[in-house]
Amino acid sequence: MDLGLSGKKAVITGATRGIGRAIANLLADEGVSLAICSRDQDSVTQAVKELSAKGVKVTGAAIDVADKESYQAWIASAGKELGGIDIFVPNVSAGGGSVDEAGWTKNFNVDLLGTTRGIEAAMPFLEKSDAASIVVIGSVAAVEEFMMPQTYNAIKAAVIVHSQQLALALGGKGIRVNCVSPGPVYIEGGDWDYIKNNLPAIYDASVAKIPRGTLGSAQEIANAVVFLASPAASLITGVNLVADGGYTKRVQL
Repeated sequence: MDLGLSGKKAVITGATRGIGRAIANLLADEGVSLAICSRDQDSVTQAVKELSAKGVKVTGAAIDVADKESYQAWIASAGKELGGIDIFVPNVSAGGGSVDEAGWTKNFNVDLLGTTRGIEAAMPFLEKSDAASIVVIGSVAAVEEFMMPQTYNAIKAAVIVHSQQLALALGGKGIRVNCVSPGPVYIEGGDWDYIKNNLPAIYDASVAKIPRGTLGSAQEIANAVVFLASPAASLITGVNLVADGGYTKRVQL
């Protein structure tokens, strides 16, 4: 199936490892030019080198998405360097955390404002694209009970609601907005790797909730994101695609 992505330009935050890197890899394989960021310059440099080897234009920078001015300036610069932005994927997350004020502030600044500020900065370029697509990253933690009350869960819920309302507001401009909400995803060195090694009872109980008996992979989430971002999904907007292997048990109507 031709996704129609060749020649498109994408900006992805948090794209040097994990789900973000898997998305970048797949987009590069499809012939998409990329601008990527993370907070560590060495990781960005290495990722740019490896992605460029796929034969596409790649640029990157060390950026903290919680720093509004530098973050939005980078997106504007990336759009100019790439010659436009067709796809924006605000992937960076602060992860789970305690329900104290510091936790709320961190998730608000990174997960929610990292999404909305990025969209704001990318908008002048997306409005000029003939295949504009925003794919935000939610979480199953936002759609039903997940472990315990966490700031991450509530803020991801806000991200999902905002993305679906944006889809309606921006549809007339030809900009599609969708969300992918991953279930538990195993990434070496990631949260579920830590849980497996340090909290085996929680890990085993979580695996038992998944009918196929295994956690998801970064590649599987990237497959969903890239499809929704592509012209092949031109009729799809305002969707929260739960990609969890059946982990959640709610009925979606």
